[in-house]
Amino acid sequence: MKKYLLALMLACWAGQATAGFDVVALGVNGGVEEGNLTSYLIRSDDQKLYLGLDAGSVLPGIRKALDKGSFPQVTAENAAPLTPQGAIFRNLIGGYFISHGHLDHLAGLIISSPEDSKKPIYGTADTIGTLRQHYFNGRVWPNFTDSGSGLRIGTYRLNQQRPAQRFSLGLTGLDGNIYPLSHGGTPSSMILVSRNKESFAFFGDTGPDEVEKSKNLDTVWRVLGDEVKAKRLKGIIIETSYPDGVPDSKLFGHLTPDWLLKELGILQQYAGGEGSLKDLTVIISHVKPGLKAGADPEKEIMAQLEKGNKFGVKFVRMAQGDKLEVK
Repeated sequence: MKKYLLALMLACWAGQATAGFDVVALGVNGGVEEGNLTSYLIRSDDQKLYLGLDAGSVLPGIRKALDKGSFPQVTAENAAPLTPQGAIFRNLIGGYFISHGHLDHLAGLIISSPEDSKKPIYGTADTIGTLRQHYFNGRVWPNFTDSGSGLRIGTYRLNQQRPAQRFSLGLTGLDGNIYPLSHGGTPSSMILVSRNKESFAFFGDTGPDEVEKSKNLDTVWRVLGDEVKAKRLKGIIIETSYPDGVPDSKLFGHLTPDWLLKELGILQQYAGGEGSLKDLTVIISHVKPGLKAGADPEKEIMAQLEKGNKFGVKFVRMAQGDKLEVK
C-alpha cells in the first residue's frame, strides 16, 4: 500500500512538473480585414475547457484550427449532433475575457452569439459597460446578456472585475487577475491567468508608457517580473501592430518592435536582470495587415524583433488555427 501511494505521489509530481498551457489561435491580426481578428483560446493542459482571450474572429478560427488538426479531441462522431465546429464553440469554450471594447476584439463574439451556449464574459467595468450599452443593447444587436436594456436573452453572464483582484474563471479551472492598460485614450487591459502555480499573460491593445504618458505597463511589468522570479510565468501574448518607422503620433495606442523591445527591457529589470527572460515565450499578436503593394508587415516585424532580441526570449508568430503547447 505504501509503495502504491508513493508511486501515485511521484506520478502527480511528475505531471505537475510538465504541466503548462495549450494555446490555439483563432485570429491573429488587428483591424482592417475581417475573418482573422484577435482571438485566442487557452486552457491548462490538465483541464478540458478553454478560456477565450478576446473574440475578434471565433467560428472562422475554429474552422481553420480544425483543418490544421489543433483540436484532435473532437471528431465528427463524438461531436454529434453538432458539427465539430459547433461542439468546440458551444461545449469547449468555458467563457471569455474581453480586453477592451473595440470591434476587432469582440466582433466574433457578437456575430456568433445566437448559436452560443450559456457562459460567462469577464472584463473591466469599462469593457462590460461597453458591451452592455453599445453592443448588446437591442438596437445594434439583440441583448444576449443577463443585464442592460431590452429583452435579456441571458446567454452571457457579464462579470465586471476589479483590477488586481484574483477571481475564478468559471469552469475552466483557471484563476485571473486583470490589470489596466492605456490604448490611445481607450481603456484596455491585461489578464494574468494562472493554475497550479503557473501563469500566462494576455495583453489587450496597449501603447508604450512613454507615449501614453502612463504607468500602466510599468505596473504590469512589476507583476510579471515577480512571476518570472518565482518561475511561474510560461508565456505572454502581446501586440506589435506596426513595423518600426511609424511615428509615435500615429501609433494610436499600439506598439512597434522597437517599443516592445524597450518595454521588455523594463520587464527584465524587474525579473532579476540580464538573462532572466531567457526562453520566455512571447507570442506576437495584432499585426495590422498592409495594403501597399509588396509590403509584408508581419515579416518586417518579426525580423526587427529578432534583430533586437538581446533577452533570449522566444518570439513566436502564430498563424490562424495554430496550436502551441507552452510548458
